Amino acid sequence: MNSVNSTNGFFPDEVILHILARLPIKSLFRFRTVCKYWYQLLSDKYFVHLFNEMSAKSSMILVEITEVSEFKSSLICVDYLRGVSEFPLDFLKDRVKVRASCNGLLCCSSIPDKGVFYVCNPMTREFKLLPKTRERPVTRFYPDGEATLVGIACNLSDNSKFNVVLAGYHRPFGYSPTKTFICMVYDSDVNKWRKFVTLQEEHFTQMNRNQVVFVNGMLHWLTVSYSCILVLDLEVDVWRKIYLPDKMSSGTGNRMYLLESNGCLSLMQISDAWMDIWVLEDYEKQDWRMVDRVSLRCIRGLGPGIFPISQTGECVFLATHKQVLVYNRSTAVWKEMFAVKSNSALPLWFSAYAFRSTIFSFH
Repeated sequence: MNSVNSTNGFFPDEVILHILARLPIKSLFRFRTVCKYWYQLLSDKYFVHLFNEMSAKSSMILVEITEVSEFKSSLICVDYLRGVSEFPLDFLKDRVKVRASCNGLLCCSSIPDKGVFYVCNPMTREFKLLPKTRERPVTRFYPDGEATLVGIACNLSDNSKFNVVLAGYHRPFGYSPTKTFICMVYDSDVNKWRKFVTLQEEHFTQMNRNQVVFVNGMLHWLTVSYSCILVLDLEVDVWRKIYLPDKMSSGTGNRMYLLESNGCLSLMQISDAWMDIWVLEDYEKQDWRMVDRVSLRCIRGLGPGIFPISQTGECVFLATHKQVLVYNRSTAVWKEMFAVKSNSALPLWFSAYAFRSTIFSFH
């Protein structure tokens, strides 16, 4: 920005911007109303890029809690630094379910209206209603007309563009499902859906489907067999494969989870006693390195029921049936961040999503 090195009072703009980039978004939106100068300062592309860059270094998770008795759900934000807060999605004026998360954006589907999708930023309460696709097969996914995979892709370097992916096995009317895998990709640049069809023999459990990871400009899903990671290249609409580390043990009882770590693909392997953390250091050569091995003795008994949801360089967020835990890798300390006090419809890991606070322009 032109005025980034100017001074306004005691501090240069650059110093002010670096201070403000560490504040919560809600505070920033209040500060923008102070005066025209501050509005211009905090709306500039340079500041937006700086804020998003700082946010990428921290992480949190969103948990959708469904109360069985009241048949309603609420969105809880668990932040290692700021604690727990509620994130209402009432600005959508619809009953929705979160389907995917990426760099501060959520993809939500309408509960009463099948085929209706929203993309929103719960921090700024901005959203976009996606146009309905005209393709009839999108309502014939197997099973139950629901897409097997839902993903959203948003690159922080271009905070005005995003893609939404709906993919699943096609079930012709009156027939059994086939191996035909249909992908519908929404492009915000043109406000349209495009379709491509492939054959797919890999399968996904619900947990694998939830943990879609966007790195290197591509979407990644772990298969239920742990045979590979399926990669969707949105530039050319092609599916690729990344294979798991050769040195990773494959004993019975080991579970795998796919996460993002500082812009890299990360894989976590959990057994009864250990949690191994791997990082894909060279994406092209598929070069994996184990960066940490964590003992699970401190949470003995919870090991078989913990699911890693998100991580930064320092912390790992994990969900159990009723709790959200954080493990600090630098201090080797476990901490309970949130616990469900009443009955919920599903275990927390089914409705927990990695999240970070970002500024995104829907205009």
